[in-house]
Amino acid sequence: MINHKPTNLDEIPEAKRDGSKPTKQSLDLSPFVPVMIGLVSLGVLTLVGVSLVRLFGGTDSKPNPVASISPSPSPAASPVENILGHLAYAEAPVAELTALTADGSIKLRSAAADKFLQMQSDARAQGVRLVPLSGFRTVAEQDYLFFRIKEQRNQPASQRAEVSAPPKHSEHHTGYAIDVGDANLPGTHLSTGFETTVAFRWLQNNANRYSFELSFPRNNPQGISYEPWHWRFVGDRDSLETFYKARQLNNKAPAVNQ
Repeated sequence: MINHKPTNLDEIPEAKRDGSKPTKQSLDLSPFVPVMIGLVSLGVLTLVGVSLVRLFGGTDSKPNPVASISPSPSPAASPVENILGHLAYAEAPVAELTALTADGSIKLRSAAADKFLQMQSDARAQGVRLVPLSGFRTVAEQDYLFFRIKEQRNQPASQRAEVSAPPKHSEHHTGYAIDVGDANLPGTHLSTGFETTVAFRWLQNNANRYSFELSFPRNNPQGISYEPWHWRFVGDRDSLETFYKARQLNNKAPAVNQ
């Protein structure tokens, strides 16, 4: 006879005491609920934001951050009207002109005349004889030089423009431009041969001291042919603006003379 050890109920699991089967312990998700709610909310906000961008942005393409902060480019400068490379100039008021010669045939605006006479005197003191050949010209005088001479020589306008500016398009109208020669070598007047004279070399070295500059050096941006005798005054605000305010031409004209 086998003796059974008395059963201690405290040693038997509670589940076996009442004859029920043991169950798996359930997972407690309560700590994760706030995180899940946050993720869902973030997703909803993202979808709403994308929809608004597509609705009001007008494009699905990515914006260019550089383009959005870069300043707009400046508009291109307007081309300057010209005739065969010659720019338009207004005629100087007669009241502002001063004679350079005893007979009054050659004049410049007062400021330019004063500086030229001073320059001429200083050059003479150094043995250089500067002689004025042409100064202020009216539009009527330029009209004759261009149209009447063109007819006399049976020249087309483009050919005439190579040696004379059309009326209203000569620097001489301004009263600031002057043609200069060497009194000792009249054969070089109004020709490129003037560049070989002592007078021209003196002007090259000293004219800036009197606010005169060569209007048309070789390869000048205006496309005018080389004129070593043609100088202009740029010694005050009006003269500076007259010659430098606008320089961009409509077209590259053939080499011409003023």
